[in-house]
Amino acid sequence: MIPFSDFGGQGAPLCFLHANGYPPECYRPLLGVLTPHYRVLAMHQRPLWPHARPEELQDWHPLSTDFLRFLDEQTLAQTVVIGHSMGGIAALRAALQQPERFRALILLDPVLFPPGFILFWRLVRALGWGYRLHPLIPAAQKRRRTFDDLERPFASYRRRPAFRYLSDDALRIYLEGVTQRTTNNGYTLRYSPEWETHIYYTSVWRDFDLWRGLPRLKPPALLLRGAETDTFLPQTALLVRLLAAHIQIQTLPRTTHLLPLEAPQEVAERIIHFLGHSLPSS
Repeated sequence: MIPFSDFGGQGAPLCFLHANGYPPECYRPLLGVLTPHYRVLAMHQRPLWPHARPEELQDWHPLSTDFLRFLDEQTLAQTVVIGHSMGGIAALRAALQQPERFRALILLDPVLFPPGFILFWRLVRALGWGYRLHPLIPAAQKRRRTFDDLERPFASYRRRPAFRYLSDDALRIYLEGVTQRTTNNGYTLRYSPEWETHIYYTSVWRDFDLWRGLPRLKPPALLLRGAETDTFLPQTALLVRLLAAHIQIQTLPRTTHLLPLEAPQEVAERIIHFLGHSLPSS
């Protein structure tokens, strides 16, 4: 059985798919706003499985297969799915493959790049430069794995530009979400650097199917992007609008790729508003 976190709640099922390096517990402020309206289940993706090995994954297609299997295991039909970053791509591909299983699709700054970049990344991989040229891999490879407490990493992360828009509370919740207690009362990362770097390396290069499928996407879809994101870029948004005008795209000011952690209340409110208008019976 695929592991998951059950955040509780009332109403119809809502499934959440997390980003690379961000276990579901990092999103408690967002998911907590949704539980009065939906029963929220967050599937653990492969890097959080106890015995999964990075080398078994060559691209991101199996992440969608995993999610469809999870729906089978939990006997979920006609569910709302929210995916952040990597989770957004897993959700999108699953909805393209089996649209009848989804009531609505919400993508939070998904890792969707234009076709030209897909070709570029294929060339980089073919030349064996992927690990050298991916901008996020070097830092992930050097990521510290263990901590005596969470105060020192909090002080360190508080100074990082990547977390500039996270509140202190959100940053503490993030640190609690990415770590677990050890037998000596310290902390260790739940999400290994080996998995994090492998996910980065295997991204994008087989994503032409997403662009071919977007015009035929059937479930109602909302795409939320950060105004200062380095991932879902303005040119990507323009191309999505040209190919799939039925997908709503909204940009949140003063947010980055981490918008569900930076602005959980606003993100949740926009999701609830969208679902309320798209799914009157929800």
